[in-house]
Amino acid sequence: MFNLIHEKANQYNIKNDVLSGTTVALALVPEAVAFAFVAGVEPMVGLYAAFMMGLLTAVFGGRPGMISGATGATAVVMVSLVAQHGVQYLFAAVLLAGVIQILAGVFKLGKFIRMVPHPVMLGFVNGLAIVIFLAQLGQFKVQGADGLEWMQGNALVIMVGLIALTMAIVHFLPKLTTAVPAGLVAIIAVTLIVIGLDLEARSVIDFVRDSLPADEAATATLKGELPSFAIPAVPMTLETLWIILPYAGIIAAIGLIESLLTLSLIDEITETRGQGNRECVGQGIANSVNGVFGGMGGCAMIGQSMININNGGRGRLSGITAALVLLAFILFGAKYIEMIPLAALVGIMFMVVLGTFEWSSLRIMRKIPPSDAFILILVSGVTVVYDLAIAVVIGVIVSALVFAWKHAKHIMVDTYTDENGYKVYDLRGPIFFGSVSHFRELFDPKNDPEHVVIEFKRSRVSDHSGIEALDALAVRYQKEGKTLHLRHLSPECRKLLKNAGNLCEVNVLEDPNYRVATDILA
Repeated sequence: MFNLIHEKANQYNIKNDVLSGTTVALALVPEAVAFAFVAGVEPMVGLYAAFMMGLLTAVFGGRPGMISGATGATAVVMVSLVAQHGVQYLFAAVLLAGVIQILAGVFKLGKFIRMVPHPVMLGFVNGLAIVIFLAQLGQFKVQGADGLEWMQGNALVIMVGLIALTMAIVHFLPKLTTAVPAGLVAIIAVTLIVIGLDLEARSVIDFVRDSLPADEAATATLKGELPSFAIPAVPMTLETLWIILPYAGIIAAIGLIESLLTLSLIDEITETRGQGNRECVGQGIANSVNGVFGGMGGCAMIGQSMININNGGRGRLSGITAALVLLAFILFGAKYIEMIPLAALVGIMFMVVLGTFEWSSLRIMRKIPPSDAFILILVSGVTVVYDLAIAVVIGVIVSALVFAWKHAKHIMVDTYTDENGYKVYDLRGPIFFGSVSHFRELFDPKNDPEHVVIEFKRSRVSDHSGIEALDALAVRYQKEGKTLHLRHLSPECRKLLKNAGNLCEVNVLEDPNYRVATDILA
């Protein structure tokens, strides 16, 4: 369905993984730096997070080929914590978020990602494609007298031209050869052209300097050292726990939602299946390590994951390579990374946008049910305006309500008189909170005969609302002095009934056995 690639998952090898991972590492640098600024921390904190998240999730995670790092979805949660309490509290929150994610994997909560309906998945993909596109527009701004201003004149022409050249290489090179990743060739080619022609093109270090105060910008560099172990310097008290717990919970939830949805997307693209619960544990380990090694944490990155998949990266080696190459850049090759034109990276991300957006959803919009089209658009819009996690939760809730509304109409009844002269209501469809109102309207206690039978062979009681509806119906018949018979109810239903329990006709051989969604028996 997704047309990002055409290769099968088993068509990967060491060369593809290494070269694709190297391409991803180049694209990780500006993203990690940008998200560090969003969170209000130093660029190196974001780069350390990209290295540790990428390495540890590649080793311990459940989805080979998926790339993790510092992300905007988690960064926006961190900014207020850093502003109010400082970066050490952020490290503590990230450590706790990792523990929560590990527990989610241990208790096998990753399976609940299957509850995300397909329209929500399409909305997630389209929304993130738009978010990635909008994020690149910031690269068209330069430092001016009044702050950041939009590019004009030759600078804009050069930027657009280099982006177009990058996109052309990425698009056409695979038609000629797939020996090397098109993205890596595009970055190297555009960088050499800029250096060779001495073009006035913005580079990675220009982006870093534009985000720093003037006194720091002149000496800004991406060169760093190995991250060092340090327990977060916060008081080990309950007060500290109450401060970081809300942030840790949100970071953990957002991280898992984005990671598991990205995992599902890559599953569909590569026609393989990742391990959701293992991915929860992998994300948790990575975030826990971030907390004690000075990283800002993060989760799976759909943009970088798509770059990896599109360039042939399928195995764990691709993610490991991306992380190690990124670390090598930080330790030894910062000056080379700093000179890469931003236009080359923007061009690659634009190709990711074109490949990620599900264009077929536009064609099928009039063919799918209006409710599904609404959910798709809603999730896309909320993802762009607010946040991925909020969008997915809203999408699932709306989908559940739509499902309940549709199935509320599916409860029907056939009536007939049996050999005993009893009026039989032969129910079809589930009795649950959404259908109880219609269920009540099916019966006429005032005009029904003395004996009435409700047959549940083709129906079931799904929740406690259904139980209460049965009890209320029994009371109505009792007030009319009539006898109500309930046939083929499950043992649990009979146990929960208060007013109608003695009206059930028990048939051990034929009565169904299923559970009812209620806390009464807990």
